[in-house]
Amino acid sequence: MALEAAASTQELFTDVGLYLFGADVNPEEFVNRFFDSLFPLVYNHLINPGVTESSLEYSECIRTARRDISPFGNIPKRVLGQMGRSLLPSRTFLQALNLGIEVINTTDHLHFSKECGRALLRMQYCPHCQGLALTKPCMGYCLNVVRGCLAHVAELNPHWHVYIRSLEELSDAMRGTYDIEHVLLNFHLLVNDAVMQAHLNGQKLSEQVNKICGRPVRTPTQSPRCSFDGSKEKHGMKISIRNGEETLANRRKEFISSLRLYRTFYGGLADQLCANELEAVDGLPCWNGEDIVKSYTQRVVGNGIKAQSGNPEVKVKGIDPVINQIIDKLRHVIQLLQGRSPKPTKWELHMGSGGGMVEQVSGDCDDEDGCGGSGSGEVKRTLKITDYSHHHTKFYLLEKARTQSQTFIIPILNYFLLHKPLTAS
Repeated sequence: MALEAAASTQELFTDVGLYLFGADVNPEEFVNRFFDSLFPLVYNHLINPGVTESSLEYSECIRTARRDISPFGNIPKRVLGQMGRSLLPSRTFLQALNLGIEVINTTDHLHFSKECGRALLRMQYCPHCQGLALTKPCMGYCLNVVRGCLAHVAELNPHWHVYIRSLEELSDAMRGTYDIEHVLLNFHLLVNDAVMQAHLNGQKLSEQVNKICGRPVRTPTQSPRCSFDGSKEKHGMKISIRNGEETLANRRKEFISSLRLYRTFYGGLADQLCANELEAVDGLPCWNGEDIVKSYTQRVVGNGIKAQSGNPEVKVKGIDPVINQIIDKLRHVIQLLQGRSPKPTKWELHMGSGGGMVEQVSGDCDDEDGCGGSGSGEVKRTLKITDYSHHHTKFYLLEKARTQSQTFIIPILNYFLLHKPLTAS
């Protein structure tokens, strides 16, 4: 049966992938479609193996009869329950990672104001006009200029911090039947149980099919095409043994652990840039924007837009609408993430009144036989999923940061990636 079932199996896994990447596919439909397509194969090979090649009409009748006679018992319901618990967390995790990439891309291409450009020019190059090419700006002066230029970016910091923490909580909740990798790696065991159950109830199922579809044509001299010994098959199945370090769950944990160190990245950009790349060494004469001095005497402002009202070096006007849009998206995905974790029982796909799968918050499931129940309402979301697997997201984020050589923040990004995190708070 393996070769004949290959297309249906591939279709099932393709539908799982499409769902994870945000496509409008229904898990209930593709799970039932798989077991519908499996039943004619089981019937022709194991239950009634002396039949000649069935007509398309007869095979279709057997396929449609599957839901009425339930040859696989509660196995399809169990698969649907496990899919319902595991698909939504992975789908939302991917959605959140793609939003993280969007944040990186957006801040990578920000346009700085003319006031910022003038302040940077005065800080970096005006000393050259006085023959002071090696003189660096005073720490306080550098902080005022760079904090003014990055005031809008700093507004991302609290939301970015919560975003990473929420990703971590969701990742921790994706275990067991709430982890799609675990469910798919053990899927073959449930299929084996389903085939075994149909084989054991073969006589009863044959009678039921005969009532619904009529009797098939037999070839007297044809012998059964295969035999099925459940005990032998169970021990003879080829189950791939995977190295624990190669699992998607471990890759996800590794990625989250590295990302956790960067939670205060946007809030510390200005400080890191000045401390490690731009400002003069303590005790040495430094540039204050007008002359060489021993120390900077002006008031040093903090990070963020509100703190810039008293900035003596850069005038910050209003709020950047692009940053505002990114903050709104972060708030939305944070709300979505926090609504699902850390309690994995909140992740369910329920049967809607029309038979479709409904995403909603629910209570605990009693067992693995499914989590069907009456839903309170459908939650519809439009997902913007780009073509990135989260298998490669860590590599993408780091490589993206390394390629920012034409942007303002390249010195700090290089230091950030190659040496140490901003903080471990």
